[in-house]
Amino acid sequence: MSVHLVPDGLDGERVDVAAARMTGLSRSRIETLIASGHVQLDGRPAVKSDRVTGGSLLEVEDSGPPVVSVVPREVAGIRIVHDDADIVVVDKPAGVAAHPSLGWDGPSVVEHLAAAGFRISTSGVPERKGIVQRLDVGTSGLMVVAKSEIAYTRLKNAFRDRTVDKTYHALVQGHPDPFEGTIEAPIGRDPNHDWKMAIIAGGRHSVTHYTTLEAHRAASLLEIHLETGRTHQIRVHMAALHHPCVGDPLYSADPVLAAKLGLDRQWLHAVQLSFEHPTRGETVTFTSEYPQDLQRALELVRST
Repeated sequence: MSVHLVPDGLDGERVDVAAARMTGLSRSRIETLIASGHVQLDGRPAVKSDRVTGGSLLEVEDSGPPVVSVVPREVAGIRIVHDDADIVVVDKPAGVAAHPSLGWDGPSVVEHLAAAGFRISTSGVPERKGIVQRLDVGTSGLMVVAKSEIAYTRLKNAFRDRTVDKTYHALVQGHPDPFEGTIEAPIGRDPNHDWKMAIIAGGRHSVTHYTTLEAHRAASLLEIHLETGRTHQIRVHMAALHHPCVGDPLYSADPVLAAKLGLDRQWLHAVQLSFEHPTRGETVTFTSEYPQDLQRALELVRST
């Protein structure tokens, strides 16, 4: 069991967030421990909605999280967009995770970089070393990975402070009304479904800005800028507007339309990433073309 006094800097944080930061365990691991009664706050079993206060006593009983191994393996389709002493920017194909995790035995960016001989930051838990952002397995596009320790710290802060410009293109069902707008709704784990997020009271503050680039009979092509970066944020927010990403059955997309377009994953691509280089201080911008499956689906939508 590990025993911690909550520092004043975490005052007001939810107990799962505070425990994860203080112990180094993942949020999902902490949630499991809370649910099984292995986290106590000031002598009583904690619940996830509890808020900590500076000076509170936090006790976490855990024999250690299951080990997730990083097995170097090259992954077909990953493209190195940029590489220097501090960062590597990759263009991730669909079907590839950002890093290994429990329950996922497919390929990952971290494993590919290890196989390709890249030395990345040692910061973070072992299977997530160097990872400062993530893309869903089914989402393609740009990711930056930190190679140096200073890059890891500064990029983590940049994502936290929302100074990184993340641009996505999404093909969504129907026509959003208005054609341009902002979605601001809290996102948290769906209490009724594993691996799914939802708009829920008490969820994390989430803001998505969208603009319609093209409107077609069956679907619209949107440009999306994320002010926050929650799990499945675009997918959840667009589904809440009743305009889910085409090819995304987890969030109620039409499987018939996806089949017509030859899609077996959501039409969502990280097309541009712009941020201040962590050591040079200059703004760097990287772009990515649509992969073949998304380009083909878009052309079909345009022709109908």
